Amino acid sequence: QVQLVESGGGLVQPGGSLRLSCVASGNIVSFGRVGWYRQVPGKQRGLVANISSVGNTNYEDSVKGRFTISRDNTKNTVYLQMNSLKPEDTGVYYCNAVVVDYARRTLGLWGQGTLVTVSS
Repeated sequence: QVQLVESGGGLVQPGGSLRLSCVASGNIVSFGRVGWYRQVPGKQRGLVANISSVGNTNYEDSVKGRFTISRDNTKNTVYLQMNSLKPEDTGVYYCNAVVVDYARRTLGLWGQGTLVTVSS
């Protein structure tokens, strides 16, 4: 079965850095558009950054210049490099990806989420 596995979250001080990873595993034919979303208590899940199948990127205004989304299609992996972290970046980060499996099904998948806490 195709699934997404996320890692890289943790506790970091303001100004620090983290790199999140989202790995798609299983019988995958195509690994398409991928987005990173943030969820905080009392607010709706919102898009942080996304990347197309060919590498075009978009970012939320608050993270422009600090975060970088990238992908390695040979590993079916997408990264979110987070630099100059601020307390407002705290939240649970979820990966969402469009994949095509060996049965030629187009699927939209969510990871389990990884917690990022920015605090001194």
